Amino acid sequence: MRGVPGARRAAAYAASGRRALRVTLVAAAGFYLFRYGLDQPVAATYALFTVVAVGGLSRIPGTGRQRAAMVLRLLPVCWVLVTVGTYLSVRTWSAVVGMLVIGFTLAFAAVGGPRPAGAAPGLQLLYILPSFPPYDPGSLGERLIGTTTGAALFVVAEALLFRDPAPLPYSERAARAALTGERCAAKLAGLPGALTGTDLRAAQEASQALRPLNVPEAERPAGPGLRDRALAHTGLAARTLLSRLAQLRLAPGPHPAAEVSAVLRAVAGLATATAACLRAGTPPDPAQRELSTARAHLSALSAGPPPAGADPRPEPDGTGFPPAVLRCHAAVLEVADAALAMGAAADLAVRGRHSSLELPPGHFWYARSRAPALWWHRLRGHAGRRSVFFQNAVRMALALTAVRLVAGVDTLPHGFWAMLATLTLTRTTLGATWSGIRLALVGTLAGALVSAGTLILVGSDTAVYAVLLPVWMLFAFTVGPVKGMGWAQGSFTVLVALVFAQLAQPTWRLAEVRMLDVLVGSAIGVVFGVLAWPRGAHDELRHAAAELLRRAAEIVVATSASVAGGTAAAARSGVPGHRSLQRAVIMAESAYAQVQSEPMPLGGWGRGAEPPTVDWQTTLIAGHHTLWGSTRLLEPPLAVLSPTAAESARTLGDRVAGRMLLVSAALDPGDDTPTAALPLVDPALAGFVAEPPGAPRRYYATVAWLESLLTDLTRIAQGDRAPEAAAPLPERRH
Repeated sequence: MRGVPGARRAAAYAASGRRALRVTLVAAAGFYLFRYGLDQPVAATYALFTVVAVGGLSRIPGTGRQRAAMVLRLLPVCWVLVTVGTYLSVRTWSAVVGMLVIGFTLAFAAVGGPRPAGAAPGLQLLYILPSFPPYDPGSLGERLIGTTTGAALFVVAEALLFRDPAPLPYSERAARAALTGERCAAKLAGLPGALTGTDLRAAQEASQALRPLNVPEAERPAGPGLRDRALAHTGLAARTLLSRLAQLRLAPGPHPAAEVSAVLRAVAGLATATAACLRAGTPPDPAQRELSTARAHLSALSAGPPPAGADPRPEPDGTGFPPAVLRCHAAVLEVADAALAMGAAADLAVRGRHSSLELPPGHFWYARSRAPALWWHRLRGHAGRRSVFFQNAVRMALALTAVRLVAGVDTLPHGFWAMLATLTLTRTTLGATWSGIRLALVGTLAGALVSAGTLILVGSDTAVYAVLLPVWMLFAFTVGPVKGMGWAQGSFTVLVALVFAQLAQPTWRLAEVRMLDVLVGSAIGVVFGVLAWPRGAHDELRHAAAELLRRAAEIVVATSASVAGGTAAAARSGVPGHRSLQRAVIMAESAYAQVQSEPMPLGGWGRGAEPPTVDWQTTLIAGHHTLWGSTRLLEPPLAVLSPTAAESARTLGDRVAGRMLLVSAALDPGDDTPTAALPLVDPALAGFVAEPPGAPRRYYATVAWLESLLTDLTRIAQGDRAPEAAAPLPERRH
């Protein structure tokens, strides 16, 4: 915590102390009940280590009540793990195979969101514990009783004792963003350019509050289920709405046209209804229908000849509205689409499959899918070597399996500790693993010396160990999480010595064995850190972002060509490559999420010099934006463009795609090509201001889409200096 302000350090100690006190009370109660009250040392061991697993090793995000609910749901899983571990442990080969399969499965469960990911290490420990001597299936009953008692006591303590302050729910953040959008839309409906600097800052702050990095882990809607997907969709739609409103430029004139004002007022009404839906569960159906009607009216009006007496005057040839009006209509229709998606997603997040709203085609593919299908889709999407979840699961499973094999073949004393060291010290990058191991070895050595001295001085007086255990446990679980790996390992070394001194005849050699086990577990962790993706998610993020832009470039070219040609076939079947881009977005998002917790990889980024700062968030948004715009532009009926407008749309699409490919090549060059600086993309590309005679609104919507993509590319190269990009809606199967 060096360099951290005193207030933050105090808050960290306070949070850690509350957690440590709960764990200590529950672990000590279960251990003493069975060890001294009922004389069942096996049940005592499992009661204590169950609490250590779910309360100490696991990092389930959320409040105490949320953690209690999660542990309660996982209790049947704990029973299965203890049972399977008990029966497979009797033979080395079955224990090794079981460790490989179960180790991978539990680690790969992180695809289910922050809570399964946080619970995975504790569940691993509950399977590891019965996998080592004594190999006694006859004691399974005592093991399950201890496990159940420890978990039950932990659930009660988490739910009732020392409650943590509840963070702001994601639904409330989305509701506040919707109300900010309501105020902006209402102002724009009355007067062009009415948004003040205060309004724009409020929109920016509300949008930033929905960014995943600004949301506590427990509140992020990251699971594969229907409601989590819909809530995430609501947040993205709200960010899109705020961005579109901030960028909206209405047609010249003292007041907006009546049809434009009607759409903006309906947007404001739906934003209010969306906030009410998220807060109170009130369906937004009436406001959704009102906006749909106003949008349809504006779309039909914009696609046809201008009404008599329209101001400003139509084109001299009478073919349609002036370009400024068509640009305005296209922008207002985008605002309406974002609001409709936000309202539908919010209703789906609150009412689930009971939602009665008519959902926009393509946007909500998951709305009618059952939970098993959604889980299968999430698992299948990450079942490949390019997924960081898959990489982490393979790395951890192989390391744990190797430790179990060594412990079984060489009869490593207390091999459980070696596996625990591998579980706690193996990180997603080799640099982080090696750094953690060095600190852990120093801490373990210090803890071993303290343990040996204590065992020599106290001898076999278990009463002293019984008194010291809760005091030391409180210290270990308070200081360890705050001070870091060295303190955590050192204090835990003393803790296990105090526990096992009450279960068997104590000897100072217990500390020596602990040191040996940590050395073995650390060495195996380093080996697999070298062999299995040692750079963690950094390389995968760069590769996935480059692949995302390559796929996006293909879609940009195909969409622009379809709009230029007015091909109805494309509108019916979609542009090829959508599925590939969706997968690239998924891979890039998971890699980006992991990179936030990783240090710079050992030896830099590789392949030459370290690249300049990249705005990875905008790269992800560019993928969403490509999918969203392509789907919208190909909705039938497709207007037929004049030869001049068609050539302009096709040329602009090719140019934007070319710049996407340039940025992609800089992000992920070939093995024999050094990393190059990202090309600076000029957002003022020639052709965006072109106004072909008689061009329909779809042409200007296409130009606006391409222009926003070019702005995204500019922000990617600007890195952290760039303002936040618009957050388009997720499309199709993401």
